[in-house]
Amino acid sequence: MAGIVRQPIDVQSLERFISQNVPEIKTPIDIKQFGFGQSNPTYQLTGSDGARFVMRKKPPGKLVSKTAHQVEREYKIIHALENTDVPVPKAYCLCEDEKIIGTPFYIMEFLDGRIIEDPTMPDVTPTERTEMWHDAIRTLAKLHRINPSDVGLEGYGKASGFYDRQIKTFSAISEAQAATVDVDTKVPVGQIPHVEEMLTFFRDKKFQPKDRGNPIHGDYKIDNLVFHKTEPRVIGILDWEMSTIGHPLSDLINLTTPYYLINQTRIKNLPAFTEGATRGLPTQRDLIRWYAEVAGWDPSPDLTWGIAFGFFRATCIYQGIAARWAVRQASSAKAKDHAQARHPMGQLAWDHVQRALQQAKEKSKL
Repeated sequence: MAGIVRQPIDVQSLERFISQNVPEIKTPIDIKQFGFGQSNPTYQLTGSDGARFVMRKKPPGKLVSKTAHQVEREYKIIHALENTDVPVPKAYCLCEDEKIIGTPFYIMEFLDGRIIEDPTMPDVTPTERTEMWHDAIRTLAKLHRINPSDVGLEGYGKASGFYDRQIKTFSAISEAQAATVDVDTKVPVGQIPHVEEMLTFFRDKKFQPKDRGNPIHGDYKIDNLVFHKTEPRVIGILDWEMSTIGHPLSDLINLTTPYYLINQTRIKNLPAFTEGATRGLPTQRDLIRWYAEVAGWDPSPDLTWGIAFGFFRATCIYQGIAARWAVRQASSAKAKDHAQARHPMGQLAWDHVQRALQQAKEKSKL
């Protein structure tokens, strides 16, 4: 829900810009700020005729990361997908002139629908649950079958080598994080369990998935989708900040990760995703079959490798929280819990690496 504006902006300057560039919005406007969109402040704009719109802007001040907060990229991909069968909000304008409200921003359509945070979708019927998950996976497959050059996204990211770049990046990040020393105990954060064995496996071309280069969302999951208010279908995908040209397996793994957290005693356990436990919740086999029917390729042979890397990546993120905790840049109790989760998450990644190696060995015997 939109509420009080926590990060004020120059409303008069924004209204002048809107009057000159976005005739769909009738001024004067009312502004509220959404609770989500912590990375890029997100506002609800309501025109004088009651029509609602959404504005996303870079945060004020000096940015810590040069690669984060790229609202220009969000605008580019949303705008590029407008005339495809991938549901996205209509993008009205991008303003890169910092003199207007202090940072670049873009304005898009407000989607009046449902955002569901719990992937088990507890407040819908079993029939709706099945179809909503079906449309979530179908929508992802539609995104992944797009040729970047067909929609003007050929320069949006490198067309090949996605996982090689990911492996290189997270290897370097993990090494630096491991060396971070706690300010009180003087003990380093330390390496992820089995990190060298895992990196050797991930780098080996014999095991890597076949290279692909399609538009990917980067954080595709149920709570980044907007569903129709009454119908079991997706009307929009939100939060494109991490989007690029990459391997579609990464998005698919991100969406289906809850299915890999069944009967996990070491980290978050999601028994509701056990087959038959939640009426109407599709099986993982259903999802992969539905995906393949629309995307035009079968990801099944690559799933174990993909989830192993997904858990490795998550472990690096938890290790990063541990590094920030060590120098007291992350102080909450939740941050400490996440920091401690790096060891069981790392073991889970290693378990899946071993499983992938066993599968490869069995396949070689055929």
